[in-house]
Amino acid sequence: MKSEREPRHSPGPLPRTDPPVVRFRRLPDNPDLPLPSRATEHAAGYDVRSCEPDFVLRPGEIRLVRTGLLLELPLGIECQVRPRSGLALEHRISLPNSPGTIDPDYRGELKVILQNGGERPVPIRRGDRIAQLVFARFETPRIEEVPDLSETPRGVGGFGSTGHD
Repeated sequence: MKSEREPRHSPGPLPRTDPPVVRFRRLPDNPDLPLPSRATEHAAGYDVRSCEPDFVLRPGEIRLVRTGLLLELPLGIECQVRPRSGLALEHRISLPNSPGTIDPDYRGELKVILQNGGERPVPIRRGDRIAQLVFARFETPRIEEVPDLSETPRGVGGFGSTGHD
């Protein structure tokens, strides 16, 4: 008879399921650039590239940059378009709507809104990595209007109300 105090054994690793598939279709002006890809095995973001001819992003300029790719997302998965940290740190290039969201029912071209927040012009060459894509599952909750909300210790405090350390 086994003792109730015997340690329980771990069931082992969880079974792997096939990852969802995101489909891309090339437009005629992008027959050759790599599809979005991760720079390292454990990276969350997939780098995406400009397919436009070389251009200069002037200080303060906001520009919609083409990738030459159409995409199809699985239902229940969104694509978040985020800035690349190196461009932000070195050139103050960012995405003003970050993170941009691409919904699973969108079938148009993947485009990236770039903004030069720096003081110098920044050349962007065809094939440069301009943003990263992060894929995430999302919920579609039911929305309900109610006369009152439940109370919490925090209440209506926001914008720094929990401390400044």
